[in-house]
Amino acid sequence: MNKSSKKRRIIPGEIPTKNLHQYLLGSVSPRPIALVSTIDKDGNNNLAPYSFFNAFSSNPPIVVFSSNRKVTDNTTKDTLHNILQVKECVISAVSYDIMRQMVLSSVAFPSEISEFEKTGLTPSKSETVAVPGVVESPVNMECKVKEIITLGTHGGAGHLIVCEIQMMHVSEAVLDGDKIDPHKIDLIGRMGRTYYVRASGNAVFSQYQNIMDNPIGYENLPNIAKSSKILTGNDIGHLAALSTMPSAEEIINVSKDILSSSNIEQYCADLIANKKIHEALTILLAANNTKL
Repeated sequence: MNKSSKKRRIIPGEIPTKNLHQYLLGSVSPRPIALVSTIDKDGNNNLAPYSFFNAFSSNPPIVVFSSNRKVTDNTTKDTLHNILQVKECVISAVSYDIMRQMVLSSVAFPSEISEFEKTGLTPSKSETVAVPGVVESPVNMECKVKEIITLGTHGGAGHLIVCEIQMMHVSEAVLDGDKIDPHKIDLIGRMGRTYYVRASGNAVFSQYQNIMDNPIGYENLPNIAKSSKILTGNDIGHLAALSTMPSAEEIINVSKDILSSSNIEQYCADLIANKKIHEALTILLAANNTKL
């Protein structure tokens, strides 16, 4: 995004909650989806998807999802009612293969109706909780509910359901050794409105950063890079992440033909795209010195 792009001011309380809700969903995305199964005190199954969901601790293993009050009528969902009765749930990951069934489970069926039956998804017997998981999901997390944190009483208010994982079941089909392969698990993420994203194929990329590094930082980049209209934020990030500056000899030896080019910033952007980041910074430093 261009630094000069005008931004709209959104102030909670000054716009309808339903509009603020959509701004939030469009901004905080893509979000992982928890397909949550619960039972009531009579043993009736419920299954519902939640995209206000994430992992927050590994030791103890904690995941949290929020069952929000409906914006339209301020009612709460069967998932919350069930967890208040039976403090257990199973959170199943949503792969692309069950995406449409997951969306169907979001329908507000009567409490006595099982979403397993409506969607065709298969309940799997759990080992540490009474609640079933989803057979077709690549990952099931059997959870005990530690805490329910109520955030408000108006429509749109959340109930944070803090879950401690007792056991995970991970399909061998999505594993690469002892790690989950993102291409094999083929997860779905939720975006704003009716939009979803498939986290596999060309959408998945790797970007390593050693957090123990001592990178040169943005402040040490030449002004030609900082003021560039060609170099993107990602280009700047690659340059700033380098751990060593080019030597004086490298800078002096930059070809005069390159320095005389009218498209030197684009030339360096192309080098960065081809992972020749040190070379790009060397040229930018030489060009900066030439302009001084």
